Amino acid sequence: MKFYRPLKSFKVISFDLDDTLYDNHPIIKKAESDFLCYLNKTYAHLSELNAHQWGLYKNHLLRERPELMDDVSLLRLELLKRIMCIYGITPYKAIAYAEQALTEFLRLRSNFTVPAASIDLLQKLSAHYPVIAITNGNVDTHQIGLAHHFKFVLKAGDGYKAKPHADLFNQAALRLNVSVSDIVHIGDNLVSDVFGAQNSGAQSIWLNENKQSLADAKLLPTVEITQLNQLYSLLIK
Repeated sequence: MKFYRPLKSFKVISFDLDDTLYDNHPIIKKAESDFLCYLNKTYAHLSELNAHQWGLYKNHLLRERPELMDDVSLLRLELLKRIMCIYGITPYKAIAYAEQALTEFLRLRSNFTVPAASIDLLQKLSAHYPVIAITNGNVDTHQIGLAHHFKFVLKAGDGYKAKPHADLFNQAALRLNVSVSDIVHIGDNLVSDVFGAQNSGAQSIWLNENKQSLADAKLLPTVEITQLNQLYSLLIK
């Protein structure tokens, strides 16, 4: 555990989700693979679609509409509609099929079990402070059994820009009737979580399980930890 500045008093504990409370890399890798198989088997027009083509279409769409980076679900929906039309599905059917496919992807990407240690930590912390989640992702917190452990979950999209923008931190403070400086945010990403929190006025705790370097950090975290189980003793006195 490393302190880069003193941890001040706080009123709210905020968590990132992906790669903080669970390892998202194998989850999303499997979900993307299973989703492509689903598209190939479900829609005859997409039987030859592969991951390389998907990536090319995605990059092209983001160059045209970079604002979609703030909403990963909307990005996937718009990408699905575009690909379906390119592959010969009528625009009317593409709209319905894309919504159907997005629902299936959200099910696939949320088809995992959160580590018991993470759930235990949330239960212990929520006995002392309001605990919320602030995420750029689109995991279904109800499906993975986390929703009831948070006072609320804020996701990028629907008018809120993704972290590191201040939107989600400001909205969290507004909903809880506190100052942003009353929030301590825990996350794995130096840009979206650490810079996002610090630049918004919150404190940040960087979960650095993979021994990353701080060389590219725009702002230092308040505290750096290497294991999630260090949090309770740090936050609860």
